[in-house]
Parts: sequence; structure tokens; C-alpha cells
Amino acid sequence: MFKAKLKFLQEQLFLTPTTVAIISLVVGLIALSFSPILIRLSEEGELGPNATIFNRFWISTVAFALWNGVTAAQNRLSHSEPKPQVYTTRLLLLLLGVGFVMFATLILWAWSLNQTSVANSTLMHNLAPLFTVLGGWLIWGKRFDGRFLMGMFIAMLGACILAYQDFSSVGDKFQGDILALLSASFLGLYPLIVEELRTQLSPIAIMTWCSAIGTLLLLPIVIFTEERIFPCSLSGWLTVISLALVCQILGLGLYAYCLNKLSSGFVSLCDLFVPVLSAQGAWFIFSEKLNWTTLVSFVVIMLGVYVTSFSQSAIKPEIESV
Repeated sequence: MFKAKLKFLQEQLFLTPTTVAIISLVVGLIALSFSPILIRLSEEGELGPNATIFNRFWISTVAFALWNGVTAAQNRLSHSEPKPQVYTTRLLLLLLGVGFVMFATLILWAWSLNQTSVANSTLMHNLAPLFTVLGGWLIWGKRFDGRFLMGMFIAMLGACILAYQDFSSVGDKFQGDILALLSASFLGLYPLIVEELRTQLSPIAIMTWCSAIGTLLLLPIVIFTEERIFPCSLSGWLTVISLALVCQILGLGLYAYCLNKLSSGFVSLCDLFVPVLSAQGAWFIFSEKLNWTTLVSFVVIMLGVYVTSFSQSAIKPEIESV
């Protein structure tokens, strides 16, 4: 029923599935850009980084479980229950992989920020599209044409400009940089795995598994490393709930949805907009000073994404949506 309504709306607005995917990606990236802002609000308030991420995961898991329960009840009432999903060994391994990759990305990034500068860590994270392209080529034999690779180089150059000005006042710390690089490698694998899962599962099913696995993996770490696991004030709860609803559910949910029409390499490249959007959000919320590098990096990233958008490697062939 939902698919029929969505299809009718697309027809009324003359939207193609690819256009809907691009709009979903843009909205998802905007939602994800609030992640560092909400994490900072939580850490400045009551919780440590591990507890903040843990609350993000478990609240999302509960919300997705309720969503799945309501959907199942509606299907039973309308006598239109979908065919039960068969979970093969390969599918289960991919689901475990996507949960572990998201967990590893967040936890390694948190550790790196304690041992290196934010600028160095950000620069390492900007290499994630490179790992997506490399992983797609080595693992699944994906091919990327020259236009896509040129656009990727331009966009990554723009992302590096964002951290340029901060390097004058910080020193390199090798161990923290290595942790950030490992975090970027896992982040690069995330869209590749989700892209494979989208051929069989809906975004809601994928994110339910991802959030649940992340919760289980983080639970023992939080118990042994954090003095306080849950917020103790209304503002603290509102912050972590917003982090779960806006970033985990809306942001990553739309991110997973668009991977049914857009290639993992192109989507990963568009991730480079997130730190730029986060900087603008921090300027608005925390009155943090913006400098010329933010504007220049945005323009250069936009140019790189524009070049890749005309590549055959950016848009996937038409397939049945799940």
C-alpha cells in the first residue's frame, strides 16, 4: 500500500526513481550533518562519547522494532502480508557485517579523536570514498570510468581544503591518525555492504539489524568505560533521542534507500558534504567562526560531485525496488 502511494506521488510530481533517490540522498546528508553537533551537545552535557553512541543505537533499535511491528499489524489487517524473507547464510553475514562496520567506524573515530587533532582525523575520514572505490573493485569487481575517478579526485581535494587551515596549530600524532584511517576504511565499506543488501531487503530492515548489532557490540564497552550510561535530565534525553531519530533513522535510513538507485561510489563521494554542512550548522548553533576554506571546499566538492554525476558509474541500472 505504501509503495502504491509513493508511486502515485512520484507520477503526480513527474519524479523518476533516480530523482527521488537523489532527493533522498540530499535530505539524508543534511540529517547526518547534525550528528557531530548533537554528539557535542551530549558530551558537553552528561554523557561520554561511547554512552552517547550507545544511546543512539538502542533508541534507534526500539524505534525500528516498533515501526516493523506497526507495519506487520497493518499488513495483517489488510490481508496483504508480504512473502517471508529467507535469510540465507550470505545475507546474515552481510547483515552482521553492516552492523560491525558501523560500530567500528564510530568507535575507532571516537578513539582517534582522543589521540590526534580533529583536523587530522577529518582528513583521514575524507579518504573514505577511496576505500569505497578500492573495495568495490577488489571485492565485487566494480568498474569506475575516467569521469568518475576525475570527479572523485576533485571532490576529495575539496574535502582536504576544509581541514587545511587547522594544520598550522596542531602536531601529528601517528597512532591517532592510524585509528582515524582505519575508521575511514570501515566507513568506506559501509555503502558497499548496504548496496548489496538493498537488492533483497528494505532500508528499514537493514537499519533495524544495523542498530541492534551496534547496540550489542557497544554494551560491554559502555559498561566498562562510562560512569553514566543514560541521560539524567530532560535536555540530555532530548539530545540523544534527536541523535537517534534525525541521524540514525532519518539520515542513515534515507542513505540506505538511495543505494538502490545510486552507486555506492557516488553516494560515498557525496558524504564529503557532511563536514561542510556540519561546519555551517556549528556556525549557526554554536557561533563557531567560519573561514574562507569552508566556502572554497564546498564549491570544489560540488564541482567534483557534478563531474561524477555525468558518469555511467554514478547511476545504477533500473532494478526492482525493495
